[in-house]
Amino acid sequence: MRLPILLALATLALPAHAADGFIVVQSTTSTRNSGLYDAILPQFTRASGIEVRVVAVGTGQALRNARNCDGDVLLVHAREAEDAFVAEGYGLSRADVMYNDFVLVGPSDDPAGASAASGIDAALTAIATSRAPFASRGDDSGTHKKERALWAMAQVDPSVASGSWYRETGSGMGATLNIASGMGAYTLTDRATWIAFANKGDLRVLSEGDEALFNQYGIIDVNPAKCPDIRAVPARAFIDWLLSEEGQSAIAAYRRDDRQLFFPNAKPE
Repeated sequence: MRLPILLALATLALPAHAADGFIVVQSTTSTRNSGLYDAILPQFTRASGIEVRVVAVGTGQALRNARNCDGDVLLVHAREAEDAFVAEGYGLSRADVMYNDFVLVGPSDDPAGASAASGIDAALTAIATSRAPFASRGDDSGTHKKERALWAMAQVDPSVASGSWYRETGSGMGATLNIASGMGAYTLTDRATWIAFANKGDLRVLSEGDEALFNQYGIIDVNPAKCPDIRAVPARAFIDWLLSEEGQSAIAAYRRDDRQLFFPNAKPE
């Protein structure tokens, strides 16, 4: 059965409480900040008649919101936390959607010598050793979770320096990049947000390409057994579209400054 027919049937099958024609996606901020949703969601809405409303927060907050039944779908990037969400029964299933990578950015004069380091762990060690300022999101987002894992890989505990060279912003990626730009600090960011970010100032990419910087995005449908009032049928229609050839092509086609920001990698069932 072809996808448009499936979407039409899904729309007809909506329960009464879900017949308002929209779903809520609890999402990481990078997908919104990059402009991806503006490019691909209208395509889904045209195909299905279903509006997608995005709540863009850090991954940790998105998972908490979904546990509180404040969303129908999760699109985030913290695999361990995603698997736990499903294992606890809050999610029905999880699937890979797309990937990109993280990059370490910092001031062009690179006082810590991070750009000369071999690998991201050595770059972070150089920053800690030099006590050069580092701006952390500090918000339990997917990027923050990755940053903490990278510090652990480097065998550095930056929390002991909180408030000195290690600054926790408690903010999203855009705000943290603005702070890093303003104070000449290093920070970790996903590449899509970095490409779309306008206020780069003196910041530049200083470490990239390490396999530890891989950034996978996953999608999860919230379990109606836990959250009876969610819009399960249109949520599944959205997930199926995003994982389909049409949705994956839409992701691949999105570019900024003639650069592809996300790389689809849904696995066929």
